[in-house]
Amino acid sequence: MNLTWTSAPFDQLTPAELYRILTLRSEVFVVEQNCLFLDMDNKDQRAVHLMGRRQDELLAYARILPPGISYAESSIGRIVVSPISRGMGLGRPLLTKAINTLYQLYGQVDIKIGAQLYLKNFYESFGFVQSGEMYLEDGIQHIEMIMPAK
Repeated sequence: MNLTWTSAPFDQLTPAELYRILTLRSEVFVVEQNCLFLDMDNKDQRAVHLMGRRQDELLAYARILPPGISYAESSIGRIVVSPISRGMGLGRPLLTKAINTLYQLYGQVDIKIGAQLYLKNFYESFGFVQSGEMYLEDGIQHIEMIMPAK
């Protein structure tokens, strides 16, 4: 599936883009995963938001953060594919685009993520390695992973 990829800092998002982003994140991270948490964590304002769209529909999204916000390293988070487009192979292009966008923004630096444990092999296929013990976040098993600078 061909998507149109765009990225923008928070202050350049349109209200409609921000609404679609928050809707998709709530649909998956709050409703689908049955996690009661406040998704708006005051990191969005310092992030670059990567969006994969088909026409006006947001199907893939990731949040790219500079060093010092979530971790000492740059990071990618809120990585999500819309439930209606799962199984269409969007996860790999989403993460590839997120990594490349992060490198364009911050150079060839270490990238740290907080990954759901069941996706460990997926992230390892990109070069991420586990860098911490398993922990529970909102009742879901997570691990920290890092991809060393190239």
